[in-house]
Amino acid sequence: MRILIVEDDAMLADGLSVGLRLSGFTPELVTTCADADEALAQGGFAAVVLDIMLPDGSGLDVLSRMRGKDDRTPILLLTALDQVRDRIAGLDLGADDYLGKPFDLDEVTARLRSIVRRAEGRAQADLQWNGLSVDPARMNGRHNDRDIEFSPREFAILRALLERPGAILSRSALEDRLYGWQDGVESNAVEVHIHKLRAKLGADFIQTIRGAGYKLAKDAS
Repeated sequence: MRILIVEDDAMLADGLSVGLRLSGFTPELVTTCADADEALAQGGFAAVVLDIMLPDGSGLDVLSRMRGKDDRTPILLLTALDQVRDRIAGLDLGADDYLGKPFDLDEVTARLRSIVRRAEGRAQADLQWNGLSVDPARMNGRHNDRDIEFSPREFAILRALLERPGAILSRSALEDRLYGWQDGVESNAVEVHIHKLRAKLGADFIQTIRGAGYKLAKDAS
């Protein structure tokens, strides 16, 4: 799940990137309003972590432009603890949630999962398919009465498939869930992680559609 981080504080941005990656997200980082606008124009983000005070303007302006274009990508605002007016303005402009600085990384990831879940129209946190129940918060699951642990990248691929269980996802689409702009793409990473997921969930749980990509099987044991 790709998350856009708009934050110019290098230490804070690095901490957010590391924390989100460890929680199964794929973070992309920009530091200005202009770069945020450019990134958002390309699309493909599940949510945005948006600081308000940026070098070339206010994150609230980025938010306003997004909603003016009917871009409904969920937004988590980062604000100074004492800036209540900014929080109110952000919520009124269409932000989905906010956090005051300093914050706990676990709370950031929990709030991101929450606003993404609401945007997807899901009432429950767990993702389910053919006897598999996956807990996004812990990156583990239960399948046929067995508890299963997933690595962050295994979870990223599995979540992408679970979000669109009837769709065929290409290798490049799955690579987008694994890597950020500045990451080097390993040539066979998707195949390796698919192999590991099959070892945990069953050889037939994920189908290979030759020349097209991968999808979840309709019936899997």
